[in-house]
Amino acid sequence: MSHYNTPFEIHVHGQVSIRADVSFAQMQEALKPLWRYAGARSLSEGASSAYEDEPGIQFDMQTHLLQMCWTVAGDDDFRQTLDEMCMNINELADAGAVIEVTFYDTDFDDESGPSEDESGDDFVMLFVGPNPAAIMQVQRDLLVQDVVSLMERHFDETELVGVVTEIDKLFTQRFDALVSSLELGKPASGFGGNHGAGHGGGRKPRHLH
Repeated sequence: MSHYNTPFEIHVHGQVSIRADVSFAQMQEALKPLWRYAGARSLSEGASSAYEDEPGIQFDMQTHLLQMCWTVAGDDDFRQTLDEMCMNINELADAGAVIEVTFYDTDFDDESGPSEDESGDDFVMLFVGPNPAAIMQVQRDLLVQDVVSLMERHFDETELVGVVTEIDKLFTQRFDALVSSLELGKPASGFGGNHGAGHGGGRKPRHLH
């Protein structure tokens, strides 16, 4: 797929633990939505990022880790590519993980000073895992980390035990609702899927390693 005059530079960043029995061929097929979007004919060809200082897409067969720090030019249609990629990775993942995706507005220059036009940047968090429980565990851990980090400015860590307990209760209720809905054969009420998105705020810098 070729992209000309694309409105975004899209950065995909994350690390996923993959099952030990997964082959390179399986990983290449799972990531096909990404490298095909970049116009490549294989994972090896499409693994390089648009920026030389980014590692790109790397699958380590020894440690069974998929690491992504990869930028591609694209449009909003890349969101469908992300959906396909997440479904494929779910089939191969050994544990839950979060993948961060940032859409940088290429028409916005934040170095040119104040402007009447706001940046069209967007930031999306995707959660993948072998099952809903693994995905929820990652979501829970990330939320606890964020909440504790924020509240530690005002409270001692020992005072936040009750807050963490309440967060755990919320996720337990959500998981129980999911299990119940699956037993009844209907969609889960209140289960948000793999996506969590946020828009606005300051410009998020690219990940550099």
